Amino acid sequence: MNLTIKIFIGLILGAVIGLVLNLTSPDLFTRLDTYLFDPLGTIFLNLIKMLVVPIVFFSITLGTASLGDPKKLGRIGGKTIGFFLISTTVAISIALLLAFVFEPGNANIDTSGANYEQEEEAPGVVDTFTNIIPENPLQSMAEENMLQIITFAIFIGLALAMLGQKTAGIFNLIEQGNEIMMWLVNLIMRFAPYGAFGLLASAIGEMGIDGMKAMFAYMVLVLAGLVIHGALFYGSIVYFIGKMNPIFFFKNFVPAMTVAFSTSSSSAVLPISMKTAQERLGVSKPVSSFVQPLGATVNMDGTAIMQGVATLFIAQVYGSELSFAQLIMVVLTAVLASIGTAGVPGVGLIMLAMVLSQVSLPVEGIALILGIDRVLDMARTAVNITGDAACAVAIDKSEKNKEDPHPTVEKPV
Repeated sequence: MNLTIKIFIGLILGAVIGLVLNLTSPDLFTRLDTYLFDPLGTIFLNLIKMLVVPIVFFSITLGTASLGDPKKLGRIGGKTIGFFLISTTVAISIALLLAFVFEPGNANIDTSGANYEQEEEAPGVVDTFTNIIPENPLQSMAEENMLQIITFAIFIGLALAMLGQKTAGIFNLIEQGNEIMMWLVNLIMRFAPYGAFGLLASAIGEMGIDGMKAMFAYMVLVLAGLVIHGALFYGSIVYFIGKMNPIFFFKNFVPAMTVAFSTSSSSAVLPISMKTAQERLGVSKPVSSFVQPLGATVNMDGTAIMQGVATLFIAQVYGSELSFAQLIMVVLTAVLASIGTAGVPGVGLIMLAMVLSQVSLPVEGIALILGIDRVLDMARTAVNITGDAACAVAIDKSEKNKEDPHPTVEKPV
């Protein structure tokens, strides 16, 4: 039995057992969650989070150094950022269109008990850009500030590329460090089915069927937006630019998507998504090592879809009509908010609070969607990392075409 099937079995068993315990024996669920489900999930999350900082540093440094030519680095960097901005804009536009057409908030929802306390302030756009350069790289690593780690790694990689043979020893050390991280990923992935089981059993058991029913229309609309964006936009990018069969792409990237679904963390699943893209999709290591860690930080299409649907949903619940100018503001704010957003569970709600504030909607409305956000967080994380992989496939193909101006392209099966 391959790993993907084992993870699927873990996910299904976790969902079924969590739901059955929630309906039949809440007390037993609480005890099992305390001593079995939650520890299993926490151990798995901690194991892969343990690798995130070193693997981002090693992979970005190695990817930048391997690209060598600063012009090539700038070209790939420009393509990557351009793709992410366009992709996020398309994602939130799909979300707003779906919410505008189907109006999930027009259902006489009671808002009297809605209360939401924002624990953390969303960073301003100016702060995000000025804080990209780390004052202390070691502190950035300790605080898991991904944008600063990526920036520092790009500088180190650029220096290694420019100095060439003078720093061959350091380059080899970075390469060996990256190999160690990939070996550890293989080791930790053996625990993935059990971690996925614990995480989903805990999430579903805590939420129960009532929590899922309450906001069913909103949940279905977000999931529809995720599927449409993933299948149509990513499928088109992979087919027309990456010259790859979309079915082949999704089929081979499923292992990373299932782990992303169970962890709800783009950063945590990064080692697995990079390994999958390189080994199963054939993306070159330099491109994968540069694009995917960057995407885990700045490309949040799934989160943007949630923000678009949630904004119109909350506006409809509270009877507020958003003008065209306000809708444009929602798009711009969500796109900019995705830059520098940490790839960790629940951060989408912090960004949503920022979007709601920009268009004068009550932040308390977030309380209406809290009950089912855990499951949606899982789904949108899977979409987030799939977008990073689609970008890597497209850019890798475009770079190979530059190296060979007249490639023999096989027609996708």
